[in-house]
Amino acid sequence: MPTIPSERPSEREPHQAREVAESFGADPGRYDRTRPRYPDDLVERVVEGSPGRDVLDVGCGTGILARQLQAAGCRVLGVEVDERMAAWARERGLDVEVAPFEDWDPAGRTFDAVVAGQAWHWVDPVAGAVRAAQALRSGGRLALFWNALRPPAELAEPVSAVYRRVVPDSPVPNWAPAETDAYSVMCTRASDGIREAGGFEDPERWQVSWERVYTRDEWLELVPTFGGHSRFPAAALRELLDGIGAVVDAAGGRFTMGYSTLAVVARRTPDAA
Repeated sequence: MPTIPSERPSEREPHQAREVAESFGADPGRYDRTRPRYPDDLVERVVEGSPGRDVLDVGCGTGILARQLQAAGCRVLGVEVDERMAAWARERGLDVEVAPFEDWDPAGRTFDAVVAGQAWHWVDPVAGAVRAAQALRSGGRLALFWNALRPPAELAEPVSAVYRRVVPDSPVPNWAPAETDAYSVMCTRASDGIREAGGFEDPERWQVSWERVYTRDEWLELVPTFGGHSRFPAAALRELLDGIGAVVDAAGGRFTMGYSTLAVVARRTPDAA
């Protein structure tokens, strides 16, 4: 969020853009306050379909998904590439180990579920699935979540115009109404990686749609957490926020953002009896 083409240099796959993947910890408090959560029924569906309550959270960030899992009765270990995010989560009681997931060593530990919220596109889709299979118990679940924006059509072009004016050379976004399609591509990439890695039943795809009303100030607090935005010059970021704020003001100072939470879920092939 926004779409992956807007979060990465266009010549590389997302997992190769390490400098963007490791940029989200610039303001972990803002990230945790503003980033949307995941639908509780989707989280509960994963928990209920897993053989137990031991969960590994890949790219746990500040612990947004981990706290939802803990509330559902799970014991959660996080793996996070950004030490700043990991430190913030640890200060709030989450057990976190710092490493790129592809290089992380499970050290003989196994889990009932491996999850990732808004993070799997920063992981090599095949190497990550291989590592997840190694960390999962027989019958365990790999569950990968993304929150895709569904912007109101009347704001999409004015906001996109602000980005084109202020940061025309940046790979970061046009605020396109078809963002769900870009996340669908990420789901396909994840599913293909799972199949290539082996060790899983055929992945399923789940989707839940929901909405949230944002005021101007609430939206402007969220925008700097989007991928790549912390790398903008301070003056450009201020101009960008001013421009987006003017668009929202013209629309009445608030708007309804649509979300589609997409998930790819695969069951670890059960061990033979």
